[in-house]
Amino acid sequence: MYANGEIVKRNWAVGIEDIRELVLHLVANAPPPNWLRVDNAHLIERVVTLLVPGLTVDLLGLPPLPTSATANPNLPLPIPLPPSFIPFIASTFSHACPTRAPGDQTRMHSVLSAFFHGPVSVEERRKRAVQRQLSESIMNKDPVQYMLTLEQMIDNDYPIPSYMADVFERPPEWVETPAPSKTIVPPSHDTSQRLGIPPRKIYAIDCEMCETEGGKELARVCIIDYYTQNVVYDQMVKPSKPVVDYLTRWSGITAESLEHVTTTLAEVQADVLNLLSPPPPNPNPFAPRPQPSAPYLTPVLLGHSLESDLKALKMSHPYCIDTALMYHHPRGRPLKPGLAWLTRKWCGREIQNRGEGGHDPQEDALACIELLKKKLEMGPGFGEFKADHESIFERMARSTRRGRSGATAGGSIRAAVVDYGNPQMMHGSKATTTIGCTSDEEVLKGLLEAVQSHHFAFGRFMALADVLGWTTPKPTLDAPPPELAPPPSREKLAETLTILNGQLRTLHASLPPRTALIVMTGHSDPRRMALLNVKKSAFENAIRSGRPPEGTTMGADAGLGWEGKWTGADMRELEEAVALTKRGLLFLGVKA
Repeated sequence: MYANGEIVKRNWAVGIEDIRELVLHLVANAPPPNWLRVDNAHLIERVVTLLVPGLTVDLLGLPPLPTSATANPNLPLPIPLPPSFIPFIASTFSHACPTRAPGDQTRMHSVLSAFFHGPVSVEERRKRAVQRQLSESIMNKDPVQYMLTLEQMIDNDYPIPSYMADVFERPPEWVETPAPSKTIVPPSHDTSQRLGIPPRKIYAIDCEMCETEGGKELARVCIIDYYTQNVVYDQMVKPSKPVVDYLTRWSGITAESLEHVTTTLAEVQADVLNLLSPPPPNPNPFAPRPQPSAPYLTPVLLGHSLESDLKALKMSHPYCIDTALMYHHPRGRPLKPGLAWLTRKWCGREIQNRGEGGHDPQEDALACIELLKKKLEMGPGFGEFKADHESIFERMARSTRRGRSGATAGGSIRAAVVDYGNPQMMHGSKATTTIGCTSDEEVLKGLLEAVQSHHFAFGRFMALADVLGWTTPKPTLDAPPPELAPPPSREKLAETLTILNGQLRTLHASLPPRTALIVMTGHSDPRRMALLNVKKSAFENAIRSGRPPEGTTMGADAGLGWEGKWTGADMRELEEAVALTKRGLLFLGVKA
């Protein structure tokens, strides 16, 4: 039962974070929500959560949200009985609860990120604070402490060397650094100084790409020594196939810079491997072989989202430090902070501001070095945010609530994410099971397979949002503003709704008893918000670069008559569009 009195006191709609905490209450041992009363929650054995964008008030036959100053728009709405475009909703749930998506006044933030990630509990925050104080009191200055573990490399889609784990099938053109010696314990930087032996080398690396007829290919690689900040390798690379886009704005590569380049990827791989591999043995068996003064230590590679550089090089390496993982994004994992933002935020300087000239790989590699040095200087907590975040699955893993038969066998919570794309690389990275899909039919099939053996299952149906024209590719700076797609025909919309209704019925029929079903729409039509933000970004970029929007001048009347100008009225319209976009609906029930 909804606690209407508490919802009225809150004076704001139920948020996506509230839905996440409800799931954790039902599945794990999170505290009960105050906006909902759940009797005998311990008897609920499974929770299935569906995200279905596009289910609007109109399609469900609901009355519009009240706009009167005396009526609260956040109270649950009784759902009228069929007929309806989605009769399953009306026959299964009694109320539709208004929800709000995360964001600020000008943007809606990711619904998926808000649902799958949240602040850690007070108890866990205390534990982390103690660990952080302990590590900072030691003030370890060894850069190697930030090397990624094998699990971190796998979670972030690094190409793994074959001698570390059998999880990456290396194509023929790929290479890998030779396996490090297992008989020698690598000394730390501090130990090396005490023993008078060279420390393990660390190389910052950055690669630039071009778009060819066969996809993106390496066009330049730059490597800088961490300790000396000297460039040890900087080489342009001739793509194997004709270039269709030099991506100059991002890569800095031009047709002129590649015109006389003959170095191939294979030659670059050989050069980089030579830098990362132990010295070759003396080819003369009769010549005296000098004993090395110290054991050879395989160097560490440092970069930002380093897995992308390794994929560009088509190379696997065992020791990696990644500034995109060392520092936190303000909104938590799995979001990764950008290198330019990190450098501006924590180093106080601007990079990647060359405009049409593109990035400079030397500049980016040096920024990675500076960020690592800052981390060592300030301690492990530097670059993190006060509100520590964690995955919903990490929170479930600490729960001791489950441990019975069936889906609870083994005493741990099993969770599944069935979603478009590759959920293993994003919000499902910590789940027990992930199933990537390309259609709603595959999502339904994956959920039918998962619900019987998992405590928690998440799925997303996107066909309705696609038909409504809500899903569009992210616009680029060069692309013209996207146009609103025409509304779908009544026949096409009716067909999509009929299929969706059947899929929901099929899923519900397959759910075991005592399964809670949570359906949320997440948000409303985002297109008006997106169009206004494109206009706002174009105006800001034009001002920042000193160029007025197209077809205008930067004179004394620069603020008048601009076709692409951004006004106070536009800002108010954007804020209204964002507020409308954030509106969603929530449906709750338990199958008897």
